[in-house]
Amino acid sequence: MPARFTALDWTVVGFYVLLLAVAGWLATRRQRDAEDYFLAGHKVPVWLVAVSVLSTTQSAATFLGAPDYSYRGDYTYLMSYAGALVGAFLAGRILVPRLYALGATTCYDLLRARYDTRAMRAAGGMYLVGRVFASGARLYLAAIAVAMIMFTDIAPESVLVASLALVALGLAFTFLGGLNAIIWSDLVQVVLYTGAAVIVLWLLGTSIPASPGQILHALAATPAGEDKLRLLDWSPALDHPFSLLATFTGIVLLFFASTGLDQDTTQRLLACRDSREGERALYASVLASVPVVLLFMAIGSLLYIVYDRPDVMGRGAAAAGAFQGEKITIFMHYILSQVPPGVRGLVAVGVLAAAAINSELISMASVLVEDFYRPWAERRGPRPARHYVLAGRVGQFVVAGALLAMSVLCYWWQHYTAAPLLAFVLGVMGFAYSGLLGVYFTALFTRRGSTGSVIAALATGFLAIALQQAFVVDTLGLPPAWKALAFPFQLCLGTAVAFLTCIAGKPAPRPAREAE
Repeated sequence: MPARFTALDWTVVGFYVLLLAVAGWLATRRQRDAEDYFLAGHKVPVWLVAVSVLSTTQSAATFLGAPDYSYRGDYTYLMSYAGALVGAFLAGRILVPRLYALGATTCYDLLRARYDTRAMRAAGGMYLVGRVFASGARLYLAAIAVAMIMFTDIAPESVLVASLALVALGLAFTFLGGLNAIIWSDLVQVVLYTGAAVIVLWLLGTSIPASPGQILHALAATPAGEDKLRLLDWSPALDHPFSLLATFTGIVLLFFASTGLDQDTTQRLLACRDSREGERALYASVLASVPVVLLFMAIGSLLYIVYDRPDVMGRGAAAAGAFQGEKITIFMHYILSQVPPGVRGLVAVGVLAAAAINSELISMASVLVEDFYRPWAERRGPRPARHYVLAGRVGQFVVAGALLAMSVLCYWWQHYTAAPLLAFVLGVMGFAYSGLLGVYFTALFTRRGSTGSVIAALATGFLAIALQQAFVVDTLGLPPAWKALAFPFQLCLGTAVAFLTCIAGKPAPRPAREAE
C-alpha cells in the first residue's frame, strides 16, 4: 500500500507551487499586448524554445507512458523517433518558413492566405476539438499520478478531484504570465522531471542485487521468451503501433502534424526571431527527446526486474506488480511505496512538472482569440491592445472546463479499451490530425480544394478515426476488423480519406476582398 505523504514531502511540493507563482507574477510585468502574451514578442532564444517544445511534446505521456510501455513490452517505441525526426524535418522545411513569411500568429493563418477566413477558422476549430481530446487524455494520465499522491487510490472521484487540482494550478499560473512565463517554466519543469527520473533510476538500480550485465541478460531473455530490449519491430502487421512500417508512415504523419499543425507546438516555434531559428529549435527538441525517452524507458525495464523477476531479486522479491489491479500505475506505486520521505516529495514535484497543462491553456486560448474573437471584435470597432490579453485569459477558463470534462471521459474510455498509456494518448491525437493533414497536404502540394471541401475534409477525417474506435465499433455492431489497426495506420487511413475529400473541391477565383 502506498505511504502517505509526510510534512516534508508536502513542503517540497509547496515550494514548487510557490516558485511557479513567483515566476508567473514576474512575467506579467513585461506584457504590453497580445503579441507579447501569445508569442513572447518573438524574442525567445533557440535553445529555450527547443526545451519548451520538448516539455510540451513529452509531459505526462512520457513520465507515465514510457515506463509503462517498456515495463509491459520493449524499446520499439524509442525507434519511432526516427519517424519523428523525419516528420519534424518536413515541418521545419515546408511549414515554418511559410508561417513566418505570412507573419502568422497561429499556424491556421496559412489557410486564410490559401483559401479564405472561413477555412482558417474551420481548421482552428478542429484544432480546438482535437486538442481537447489529446490534452484531456494527458490530463487524465497526470490525474492518475496526482490521485495516488493525494488519496493513495485511483477511484473515479479521486481522479476527478486530481484533474480539477491540476486545472486550477495551470489556470493560476497561465492566467497571468502568458507564453513568456510558460516557456521559462517549461525549462524548470524539464529539469525537475528529468532530475526526478534520474533519482528514481538510481534508487531502482541500487535496489536490484544484480550487476548491469545480469540485468541486461534478464531483460533480453525473459521466462516468457521475450526480448524486452528489442529496438526494431520488422513486423508487417497493421496492429503493431511502433513497427518500422508504422514508424515511417503513421508516425511521420503524427509528428508532422504535432510540430507543424498543432498550435500548442507551433506557437513556440513562432516565438523565435525568424524561421531559421524556429527550424533549428524544432530539430533540437526532437533530438533531445531521445535521451529523455530512453531514461524513462529504462525506469520501466528496472520496474519489471523489481516487480516481475523474483529470480533476479532473490528471496526479497517485490510486491504484486500492480496497484489496485492496474499495471498502468506501477511507476507511481513504486514512488509512493519505495522512495524515502523528502525524496518522495521531490519526485512528486517531477510528476507535477510533467503534468502541467499550462501550454495547452495558452495555445488554445490564442486560437480562440486570434482566429475567432479578434476578427469579430474588430468589426465592431477598435479595441485597446490590453483588451485581447484579457480575452485570452477569459478564454483559458473556457478551455479549462473542456479539458476537465474530457479527462473524466478518458477515465472510462481508457478502461474500456485497456490500451497502454502511450498508445491511448497518441491515438487520441488522430481525431484532429487526420483532417488537418488532409487539408494541409491539399493546400501545400496541389492547386485543388475550396472552403467547402476544407470543412468537409476536417469532418470526414474526424469521422474516419471515430469509426475505428473500439466503443463505436462495438456499439454500432461494425466488423471487428474496423478496430484492428494500430493508431499510426488509423491516422494514415484518416488522412487519406480527408485528402481525397479536400481535393474534390474545385478552387474558386479569389475575391478582391474577403469577408470576415
